[in-house]
Amino acid sequence: MRSLRLALAGLILSTTPLAAQELIMSSWLPPKHPIVVNAFEPWAEEVERVTDGRVSVRIMGKPLGSPPAHFDMARDGVADITYGLHSFTEDDRFNRAQLGQFSFLGDDAIANSKAYWSIYGGELDAAEEHAGTHILGLFMHGPGLLHNNVRKIEAPADMGGLKIRVPGGYVGELVSTLGATPLFMSSPEVYEKLSRGVIDGVAFTYEAMTAFNLTDYIKYSMTVPGGIYNTTWFFVINEAKWNSLSEEDRAAIDNISGEAFAQRVGQAWNDADTAAKEEVGDKVDFHEASPEVVAALRDAASQLEKAWSEGLGDYDGIAALAQFREMTGVQAE
Repeated sequence: MRSLRLALAGLILSTTPLAAQELIMSSWLPPKHPIVVNAFEPWAEEVERVTDGRVSVRIMGKPLGSPPAHFDMARDGVADITYGLHSFTEDDRFNRAQLGQFSFLGDDAIANSKAYWSIYGGELDAAEEHAGTHILGLFMHGPGLLHNNVRKIEAPADMGGLKIRVPGGYVGELVSTLGATPLFMSSPEVYEKLSRGVIDGVAFTYEAMTAFNLTDYIKYSMTVPGGIYNTTWFFVINEAKWNSLSEEDRAAIDNISGEAFAQRVGQAWNDADTAAKEEVGDKVDFHEASPEVVAALRDAASQLEKAWSEGLGDYDGIAALAQFREMTGVQAE
């Protein structure tokens, strides 16, 4: 009788699937943000599908920490999975990541993100700068603009004295070089600061104008072909948690991450930018930078690119930028 019960128990166990290993993902963008809805959530659903239900991802409705803390949260195991901007981290651990933050890099978020994954994730050894985690994605948004509610930027001098929110990194140095005052703050803080007049403008995408409800507080938006700047993003999982997954499941998740995620998130950014342009319409004066302003931007950008490259030691930043622009189709001038 005892042997029969053991046999039955063994049969039940053999036919009962093991509980899924749930990964906790901290998310600080608004839950309805197009990147959350059209990139992170579909990716999480696909993780469960490609692992046949053995791994699931739960995206938290509220973040487990501040946006700048998100890389450390993944590295230290506060959350299993996080994402964020490299420039939100105030130290220099992501020095090579700045490859994707410069001006004149490209107007298409898919091409930008794929080039960034290929180059920073390849010869610039992004893995070393993300020690303690496994990289699921590296990506960029579409072209960055300068929005303000004071005056139309028609000459370099028009930047003088403007208080501009920046996401840290390269664009802070850029606007400072052009005479404006950069003020660092994370994306969710911008609405309050702009609506209260603490800042005059913001370095942001088209999409952010609607995602963060800024349209009523912006009068002028300046563009340049290839973008005035960009931001670079990490998407990572705690290394120990990653290693706890089976080799089969790690391979399946890697297959939908990396370049595949660059395609997914780039499409989400592109679609969000298009939708934002349509929604904003003529409520804001969109204008392409004058040749004089473009020349000033190019001069400042060239100096900042050179200084960045010289600080990379054995890595050739200028060659990496040239390769990047070749991949995105931007002509050097």
